[in-house]
Amino acid sequence: MMIFGVFIIFLILQRLGELLIAKRNEIWMKQQGGIEFGASHYPWMVAMHCSFFLSLIIEVTYIQSGLSEYWRPLLIAFLILQAGRMWALTSLGRFWNTKIMVVPHANVVKKGPYKYVKHPNYIIVALELAVIPLLFNAYFTAVIFTILNIFMMYKRIPAEEEALHKLTDYQHVFMTKESTIPKNMK
Repeated sequence: MMIFGVFIIFLILQRLGELLIAKRNEIWMKQQGGIEFGASHYPWMVAMHCSFFLSLIIEVTYIQSGLSEYWRPLLIAFLILQAGRMWALTSLGRFWNTKIMVVPHANVVKKGPYKYVKHPNYIIVALELAVIPLLFNAYFTAVIFTILNIFMMYKRIPAEEEALHKLTDYQHVFMTKESTIPKNMK
């Protein structure tokens, strides 16, 4: 199915682009004294996301056919999630990463979607793991990777919050309304 092929190529190229941004940001954060946390679970997270694409491709190609009859609202949901993804990424700027990287004593970013929730990107990814497969009737992939992501977030979010709590103004920021990035970090 040509639509699926174009869609999956778009997603893979998007994710590869994000990995390049993450690597560039990682280098910058390390130059600022950044420290990585959660390194033991990071390969599992990468494996989960790669397996998601493999499962989606296999399920759509060999088991299911065609777009969902609800493709219009699902596509709208996907586009909204993409806008949210870009909003979260650009709001964090150089602090955005696929790894848990923390620059000691940096002010926590609390702008964009981070003004409203602590982990908007994780919410977006969780929704994508359901919406993308459902767009192509890939129910197995939607269910399995939603469950796997819950387990991954059960490990990742506490690791990230602990790192932020130890090395930044995280607790203070989420008790008050203000947060900015230090001028020397921009």
